[in-house]
Amino acid sequence: MSESTFMLEVVTPERIVLRDEVQLAVFPAVEGELGVMKNHAPLVAALNIGVLRYKNQDGTQRKMALSGGFVEILDNVARVLAETAEHADHIDIARAKAAKERAERRLAQRDETISHIRAEAALKRAIARLKAADALEG
Repeated sequence: MSESTFMLEVVTPERIVLRDEVQLAVFPAVEGELGVMKNHAPLVAALNIGVLRYKNQDGTQRKMALSGGFVEILDNVARVLAETAEHADHIDIARAKAAKERAERRLAQRDETISHIRAEAALKRAIARLKAADALEG
């Protein structure tokens, strides 16, 4: 590791989605955005559904959609544990837009058989995916 980078790992139940040296990472923490650089103090934080932004070794900014979870920062390793995580360039934009529209329709209905909590979570996940892919209009 260089003197200005730390290890960023993103892990889901299925696989390690990312393991890379980065200069900076900004997490969608429950209490607001959490920026991390090398030598950050040890920390565990809950994450919201949202976008993880990070700058890799060569300074390229990257994004990833997260379904929430936790981040642990210890000894220059930031480890994210999330149910799902998706690199911005792997996001199917048409599918994410369709999911967003479907969730918005469900929320607009005042049908008691629809779980509004699940529909709101689906909407947040779709919006995070579109934001990560830089495809959210408006």
